[in-house]
Amino acid sequence: MSRQLKETNIGISGMTCAACAARIEKGLKKLDGIEEANVNLALERSSIQYDAKTVSLSEIHAKIKDLGYEPEGIKDAFSITGMTCSACAARIEKGLNKTHGVYKASVNLATESASVEYNPADTGPKEIINRIEKLGYGAAVKKEDKEAGDRRLKEIQNQQGKFLFSMILSIPLLWAMVSHFSFTSFIYLPDMLMNPWVQLAFATPVQFIAGGQFYKGAYHALRNKGANMDVLVALGTSTAYLYSLFITFKSISLQEHIQGLYFETSAILITLILLGKMLETQAKGRSSESIKKLMGLQAKTASVYRDGQEMTVPLEEVVKGDLVFVKPGEKIPVDGEIIEGRTAIDESMLTGESIPSDKAAGDSVFGSTINKNGFIKFRAAKVGKETALAQIIKVVEEAQSSKAPIQRLADQISGVFVPVVLGLAFLTFLVWIVWINPGEFASALEKLIAVLVIACPCALGLATPTSIMAGSGRAAEYGILFKGGEHLEAAHRIDTVLLDKTGTVTNGTPVLTDVNIISENENQVLSILASAENQSEHPLAKAITDGIKERGIPLAEVQEFETIPGYGIRSAVNGDIVLAGTRKFMEENGIEISQAIPLMKKLEGEGKTAMLIGINGTYAGLISVADTIKANSAEAVKRLKDMNVRVIMVTGDNERTAKTIAAQAGIDEVIAEVLPEEKAAAVKRLQKEGKRVAMVGDGINDAPALASADIGMAIGTGTDVAMEAADITLIRGDLNRIADALFMSRKTIRNIKQNLFWAFGYNVIGIPIAAAGFLAPWLAGAAMAFSSVSVVLNALRLQRVKLK
Repeated sequence: MSRQLKETNIGISGMTCAACAARIEKGLKKLDGIEEANVNLALERSSIQYDAKTVSLSEIHAKIKDLGYEPEGIKDAFSITGMTCSACAARIEKGLNKTHGVYKASVNLATESASVEYNPADTGPKEIINRIEKLGYGAAVKKEDKEAGDRRLKEIQNQQGKFLFSMILSIPLLWAMVSHFSFTSFIYLPDMLMNPWVQLAFATPVQFIAGGQFYKGAYHALRNKGANMDVLVALGTSTAYLYSLFITFKSISLQEHIQGLYFETSAILITLILLGKMLETQAKGRSSESIKKLMGLQAKTASVYRDGQEMTVPLEEVVKGDLVFVKPGEKIPVDGEIIEGRTAIDESMLTGESIPSDKAAGDSVFGSTINKNGFIKFRAAKVGKETALAQIIKVVEEAQSSKAPIQRLADQISGVFVPVVLGLAFLTFLVWIVWINPGEFASALEKLIAVLVIACPCALGLATPTSIMAGSGRAAEYGILFKGGEHLEAAHRIDTVLLDKTGTVTNGTPVLTDVNIISENENQVLSILASAENQSEHPLAKAITDGIKERGIPLAEVQEFETIPGYGIRSAVNGDIVLAGTRKFMEENGIEISQAIPLMKKLEGEGKTAMLIGINGTYAGLISVADTIKANSAEAVKRLKDMNVRVIMVTGDNERTAKTIAAQAGIDEVIAEVLPEEKAAAVKRLQKEGKRVAMVGDGINDAPALASADIGMAIGTGTDVAMEAADITLIRGDLNRIADALFMSRKTIRNIKQNLFWAFGYNVIGIPIAAAGFLAPWLAGAAMAFSSVSVVLNALRLQRVKLK
């Protein structure tokens, strides 16, 4: 049976440590039809690939709930028109439940409405309305007040509330505990606070209300044959609480206050852990600031012409084909093509170029850029998730959701961590009660609690994803888009960079400089040549066409056209067969070009690209174009060399021209006159030498090499094909972004290693200290909370990294 593979990203709340993420992955993979499942603890999101013919999204949704966690979902109500009977309602309901991203849909005929629960990462109100309309009915979102604040804000507020509740009730217990020390005996202590029943009254709400989330998490973990941080916290604090409760009941027959109670231990532990969770949640919220900044660039509304009227509509209601008008100073709402007007547009958010770009009819405009000084009308071409900014946001989100290979070690350890800690804790208890302090149950219990509490896998689970989130987000602010965590990690190993010439090292906007036509009818030859070159997407072809047009020579009709990558073009124009390209291309087609060689060498020695012309099998002339290197190419090459990266320029251009351009950029090695597949072969040849190779290009002919390299980097000003084949997209044409990408990767990996070192080291050092009896349980709780917060804060340092 054929499969129907789909991908989804589902937000998941309720995870407390890496063991939670590992258990959800394991549980999902047990479902038939799940091809791949990755869960990111720091981002609290999952990336799932599944066979829609075997398992439904609602079953995945239910499985996550069954595992004890809450999958992200939004429930919206929609008004529906056109229903006449229950069959209509059933049809709409069935259609919605088959829609990708919809968990559950219920349609009510009597109220003429639908209640739809869906995953916002996969679909939204607009797609749901479109689905209903395709079924033949009208639909609109019901107008009602939505709850303010996003999920992250609600979570922070929830954690703050629990912490404050727990702290207020724990302060009296802390007061009683602190006053017990000999050096604090001067502190006044009300006799009432020593009463075990009073302590019980303070501790019980903390244990079961504020700490209820740990019991819930532990229950679901154990029910699914797993263990996580909740198990450790619930077991440790419950042991202290229940032992104290037992002693309290024993004290009923006694008149004096008894010693050896641990109510303050359990309450303060829970309070400190909740403090750590609150700080961690706030810090994790900051780690996705780059996404919020990108989203903040979007316009909120758009001015459109519909039914002969001007109207302002919300951005999400703009559709393809809408005629949009933008006044000076306004943001462009969506991507499109200008049909009327002239202006200058600030595209710095995409290109990094501070000088506005002049635009006129026929030019493309991009959503979220700013119209500076002219009134324009344009036709909407890409809306919603299709716009350039939406695609950038999607790439950043996917990068932040993905797992870097370095995380596998942490995941493997987290999977066995909690059971091992439980074993060590009970072993510690036995050693103390049997050998060190025989019969001293309270002392042994204290050591057991300390081991359980200090050994938290949270820091281990947060070490990698928080750094990936912060690093990739910071890079995105500088126009560097990593398509996944694996590429962010791999880039730090790069020691060799191959640079394409045209459009990468050079500006890619060459101009026609020399024309040498041997035919008597020069204008006719140039008309045929320009007509043929006008069919090509190559920058050199555009330079030729534009240069000939500027001479006032008209274009002719083209019957056939073919690009021969690495050689040139072949075309039929008004019955004439024209070839234009390299010396090798002419020789292979039997065209005698010896008379052109001296001039060709002279032009190439000047750094110009010379192209030969053949018409109907006879040499017709020679033209040359010149391209200049980008202003920052030489600086970027020097930066790469300073980073001990070998730089090589690879091009299909002739060797003389290539070496002249390379010398201007400070590049010592050149691979010239190569076909696209030979560029890929050059990459593989270097890889066989043990080199880690990055290929940087911008054209269709670079795609094979980009795909073959360890890291493919596409210049964002280039073609979509190149960007699709690449692992990293450099939105701006500045070559300094190559060095920045490698630098950011190195900084991120260094940050990850720091986090892993401290996470591993913390447990390696902390557990023995706790087992040896040198760490009170409340100090262990404080240390555990600090470990997670410190890892997240260390990762957030990446958001302050300065790039060129």
